[in-house]
Amino acid sequence: AITAGGFRLRHTFTRMASDVTFDLKTAAERLREGGLVAFPTETVYGLGADASNDKAVAGIYAAKGRPSFNPLIVHCYDLSHAEKCVEFSDVARRLAEKFWPGPLTMVLPRRKDCSISLLVSAGLPTVGVRVPAHPIAAQLIRESDCFVAAPSANKSGKISPTTAQHVLDSLGPGKALILDGGPCAVGVESTIIDLSTDVPTLLRPGVVSVEDLE
Repeated sequence: AITAGGFRLRHTFTRMASDVTFDLKTAAERLREGGLVAFPTETVYGLGADASNDKAVAGIYAAKGRPSFNPLIVHCYDLSHAEKCVEFSDVARRLAEKFWPGPLTMVLPRRKDCSISLLVSAGLPTVGVRVPAHPIAAQLIRESDCFVAAPSANKSGKISPTTAQHVLDSLGPGKALILDGGPCAVGVESTIIDLSTDVPTLLRPGVVSVEDLE
C-alpha cells in the first residue's frame, strides 16, 4: 500500500482488472492523453477527463449514458486555478475561502478566455467549479495540469460510488482507468449553488447545508 496526504491506498477489489491503478502519475498521464480516469474525492468517486478536451468530455457522457444537456462539474486544485476559468463575485470568493477545499460547487460566469469545452457546461455561459478536499484528487489535478471535469463515476441514474470496486461494477471494464484511493469519507455529493445571478439559487443539496451557507 502507499499513502498520499495521510490517506492510505489499499487494494479493495474482489476481482482485478487492467482498469485499476494505484499510481497517481499513470492516472495523470491518462488524463493528459485524453482518457477517462475515475478517482476518489472526499464525497464520491468522480469520472474525470480533461475539461478542455471536447472528445474526452464527450467520453464522460458516453461512459455514463448521461444526457448531454446535463452540465458537468469542473474540479480545480485551488482557488487560483479556478479563477482561470470563471469570474468570482465577492460572495463567491468568501464562500470559496470558507468552504474550499471541500464539498461545495459554485456555478459562476465563465471567463471569456476560458479554455473549458462548451460540452462541459452544455452550452451555458456558466461553469460549476469546486476544489476537492481529498489529497489524492488534489494531487491528480496538479499532476495532470488540467481542469478536470468529473461527475460521479457511475452509470447515469445509479447510486454514486464510494469505492473503486463500485466504479468497476457500475461502469464495467474498459471504460476508464480507476485510481484506487480507498473508500470515500463522506458518501454524499457536493452541494451546488448558482451564484451567476444576483439571487443565489441552491441547485442541489449536499454536505454543505443552506444554514452553513447563510
